[in-house]
Amino acid sequence: MKISTRTIKPSLRLLLGLVGAIIIGAAGYQLGVHRAARLPSPIASGTAAPAGTGASQTAAPGSERRVLYWHDPMVPGQRFDKPGRSPFMDMDLVPVYADEAADGEGVRISPRVQQSLGVRTAPVSRARLSRALQAVGSVAYNDRDVAVITARNNGYVEKLFVRTTLQAVRQGEPLAQLYVPEWVAAQEEYLSARQLADARFEGLAQAARQRMALTGMPESVIRQVESSLSVHPRVTITAPISGVLSELSVREGATLGMGMPMFRINGMRSVWVNAQVPEAAAGQVRPGMPARAVTAAFPEHSFAGKVDAILPEVDAITRTIKARLELRNADGKLVPGMFVTVNFASTQEREPLVVPSEALIRTGTRTLVFVADGNGSFTPVDVESGLEAEGRTEIRRGLEMGQHVVVSGQFLVDSEASLRGTQVRMQQDAAGEPGSAGESIYHAQGTIEDIDGDEVMLTHGPVPELKWPSMTMAFKAPAAGLPGALRAGDSVRFSFKRTDQGEYELTAVEPVPGSAHEGAHR
Repeated sequence: MKISTRTIKPSLRLLLGLVGAIIIGAAGYQLGVHRAARLPSPIASGTAAPAGTGASQTAAPGSERRVLYWHDPMVPGQRFDKPGRSPFMDMDLVPVYADEAADGEGVRISPRVQQSLGVRTAPVSRARLSRALQAVGSVAYNDRDVAVITARNNGYVEKLFVRTTLQAVRQGEPLAQLYVPEWVAAQEEYLSARQLADARFEGLAQAARQRMALTGMPESVIRQVESSLSVHPRVTITAPISGVLSELSVREGATLGMGMPMFRINGMRSVWVNAQVPEAAAGQVRPGMPARAVTAAFPEHSFAGKVDAILPEVDAITRTIKARLELRNADGKLVPGMFVTVNFASTQEREPLVVPSEALIRTGTRTLVFVADGNGSFTPVDVESGLEAEGRTEIRRGLEMGQHVVVSGQFLVDSEASLRGTQVRMQQDAAGEPGSAGESIYHAQGTIEDIDGDEVMLTHGPVPELKWPSMTMAFKAPAAGLPGALRAGDSVRFSFKRTDQGEYELTAVEPVPGSAHEGAHR
């Protein structure tokens, strides 16, 4: 059988084309494999796996900086060798670069991480702190403005012009009319000496006048006898000062004995206020300090005065000390026994170093701040705090003028410091104070469910160091107390420790930045 040459040629062409395509495809595949082998493998996305020994030198995508590992700042003890979402919090893992390693004195944090953690700083400055101290007190008579009238000789009360105690009297107003026999005898003797006009008896008249004075006769009565040259058997006693008749010890017709008290008059031009100052605030009050008092009876009016004395006695029940004030009371509105509220104007005369109060971290035995050097490095520093007022706290030791301290995000800065092995931490560590060796501080984030006295019920996330899952449990309140604005429903970051009794006690609590109530804590 013959095969046509026209039939063979097209078939041969088709066969040759297929063979050529296969050869070209194989060559392209080999070339692609060779090139791919020279490129770095892409990093898988998704949930990161725990860090291994061979992944610590990974480079961050789009960067030449060497990444040591990734971590969740809220769970600093867990490391990952790949980027991705945190299995603990709803956030991306944060890379830790080799050039951010701690230098043994602080911790370095990249600007991007600082922004993510909400780190804010404020300068250390100088200012006068004015702390308003308020106390309650009661009004009392001013014992320096008092007049006591006693019987200077034996006699009788023939007439009484005042009838009751607490009766207001004016200076010069008659109080009682007395008959004193000895005064009558002294007057007659004087008049007899005056009738002897001879110069030889001139000294006798002077002696008789002196005897009238020695019997206790008022000077006004003696002058009346001299001018009228007649006996005045009845003597009227008048009020020496204006005020309130606080004591009335005689009645009309009563017999008087020498030295017997008759009247006591308390002046009302000024009054005393005995303010009950807490024992802890006694050092802020000093004599001469200006103060103002207000009372519920006259809320629109305030009474100015100053601290007269600090009485050297502490009430054993209320643990308060009395600060005695002298207040002007020209209109007589303040009366003894009335309650008043006293505001002391306590202002420092010097200008100490001050920082925002929120920058302080109180652990119970130490007070710390984080100092920023401006280049992303933060160093924890022990400080000694003093007076606190107007949202600022006096720093007596530990800081210098011009330094910047962290006022927000200290919790996460401390987590970074712990992660990098800084030698000075917020909490006590093995190198801390005597007796704190081996004490561990743990960090977590959660929501306050309830606050009952010194017990705080928290729902928190996992705590890897203790192998705790998410749970709701009770913690003891910090030794320094909870921030006053915290309440149930607030999201917080907190640190805690285990006590010798096996309980878990909070060491610090901080609202989560951006939470519903976080602004109320600042």
